[in-house]
Amino acid sequence: MTKNFDIKISFTIMALLIALVGIFQSWGVALSILNLCLISAVMSMGVNIQWGFAGLINFGVMGFLAIGGLATVLVSVPPVYEAWTAGGGGILISGLFLVLVIVTIYLINLKIPKFKYKNHIIFLIIIISIPLLKFISGPAIGRIESINAATSGFLGGANLPIILSWFIGGILSALVAFIIGKICLGLRSDYLAISTLLISGIVITIVKHEEWLSRGVKNVIGLKRPAPYETNLQKTDWFINSIEFLNTSKLSNIIDLEARASFLNQLVITSSGIFVKLCFSVIFLIVVLVLLYLSEKALNSPWGRMMRAIRDNEVSANAMGKDIKKRHLQVFIIGSAIVGIAGAMLTTLDGQFTPVSYQPLRYTFLIWIMVIVGGSGNNFGSIIGAFLIWFFWIQSEPLGLWLLSFITSHISDTNIIKSHLLENAAHIRLMFMGVILLATLRFAPRGLIPEEKR
Repeated sequence: MTKNFDIKISFTIMALLIALVGIFQSWGVALSILNLCLISAVMSMGVNIQWGFAGLINFGVMGFLAIGGLATVLVSVPPVYEAWTAGGGGILISGLFLVLVIVTIYLINLKIPKFKYKNHIIFLIIIISIPLLKFISGPAIGRIESINAATSGFLGGANLPIILSWFIGGILSALVAFIIGKICLGLRSDYLAISTLLISGIVITIVKHEEWLSRGVKNVIGLKRPAPYETNLQKTDWFINSIEFLNTSKLSNIIDLEARASFLNQLVITSSGIFVKLCFSVIFLIVVLVLLYLSEKALNSPWGRMMRAIRDNEVSANAMGKDIKKRHLQVFIIGSAIVGIAGAMLTTLDGQFTPVSYQPLRYTFLIWIMVIVGGSGNNFGSIIGAFLIWFFWIQSEPLGLWLLSFITSHISDTNIIKSHLLENAAHIRLMFMGVILLATLRFAPRGLIPEEKR
């Protein structure tokens, strides 16, 4: 009963905070915050499955988000036929060669597990294959990137609905997680954390510099969206008529027809942005609810109880015949897939893929703060943590500006210190995050909604 009460109170407070933003700032800002809170909730649920369910430390969240973002490009962007004609064949041959190398290494591991010089052979294969791969792909990449470099310079994608990329992003992240898990799982927790962080850096480096794949730092803009475009809505009769009907009382007070038309046009423009954001909110909410339902079913299943038993005491679980590494691999793949879905959702909302925007502070450590503050091992806790942290991450800038303005109100506007403080108000968000984290660790070390003892 107490748990359900805490959940209801927490979500009610968050709803009120977002509503206050809508009342005192704008409903467009409120819905923007809500959408990013929902996406952050998906991210934190993915990390919570890995850490809260199994005790796995994954500091490579940023990499899996980037993979999900890359999926939106590969799925939704129209193919660049000139680039495919120029170098597509070389890329396909390179891909087949890479698959051959991976399969060869796998077969060596499988067939001769106890061979004395097995690792030496694998190392030799990798050393030889890297220059060969570069030799095969290099000319093809050069030709691709030279095709309309200012506007394209990459292969493009499959020109499919972008919402399909959310599933593809999850699948690609799961495949990468499988490879990472086979290599890194079984290491000590601190080694696993370092390894995933480094691999995340490798992924980001690839999407930044392999222009033939993702345009790199040139960015991919104008991505498809699952919601209508504002400009199209503004020309649609049903939408204009709906806005006119909803604002009949306001419009009836304006006698001048020209002024009335101008006011209606402004209402339509403003409302179109809110309507689009609301469409995204509904879609994201459905994803969050589906993942929450599945996560709760998994947590309360025999599989979930087994994962928590492994997390709490690996020695005892191993003595009972549980395959620790196999189970860790399962949960690592599932959590990474969910993070990949979140990455695709985020890129869809932005409408563009910008590799340089992936930074560890925002896309790794802030997600971990969400899980810690909300309560690891509790799906509802990870969601409320995501909402709380992201809300204050966004609102800390106006709150910080107000706070600094209040503190320095007695100081002259020409004072250098006052000007410096007000100009750097945005940086106060780091202080807000630190205060929230420290307060949580001090007064609620298990999180706002802690894991229920079973």
